Amino acid sequence: MRRYRANQKLVAVHRKISKMGMHSSDTAEITMENVRVPLDNLIGEEGRGFQQQMNQFQNERIYAAAGAIPAMDRAIQETIEYCSQRKAFGKSILDNQYVHYRLAELQTEIECLRAMLYQCVEQHVAGEDITPQATMLKLKSGRLIREVADSCLQFWGGMGYTDDVFISRMYRDTRLMSIGGGADEVMLNVICKFMGTDPGSRS
Repeated sequence: MRRYRANQKLVAVHRKISKMGMHSSDTAEITMENVRVPLDNLIGEEGRGFQQQMNQFQNERIYAAAGAIPAMDRAIQETIEYCSQRKAFGKSILDNQYVHYRLAELQTEIECLRAMLYQCVEQHVAGEDITPQATMLKLKSGRLIREVADSCLQFWGGMGYTDDVFISRMYRDTRLMSIGGGADEVMLNVICKFMGTDPGSRS
């Protein structure tokens, strides 16, 4: 454990946490004792941190989708290139109808998500409340990127299970998409409230 002390104020980093993915982003347990934040460093209004975080959720959810789409585009393209070169039973993997049909299905889903992203950004810039749309966007992004990563990795075969290729890293890193920034179940709960199907919204 590392301790940093200044004028009896203590910030302690207890341990770095090893994660399944996102290895370039450190996660650690930190405690603060008798630490005061100077007024000049206060972000927003004291005591309203959670409310302020909620106010920027739509930006975060839009950003999540905007980051997911290029990764999915890359996964599809690299899988096409690999499968066109890899041979099995006298022909390329890509020549199998299931493979190129499945990649076509995934690319169609990506394009639908891209259109939804553009619509959400346009409405958000216009000052509209896009809470339900941004929540749906986040939900769909997390689920689709996991589906793309899983399907593409399958077509890479054993090579896809190694750390040498992008698709392997994508497979483990993108699992966070359906957890971070609001889990899928939280997204569904928000959507249900706007639809009026949540039991609490009907009582």
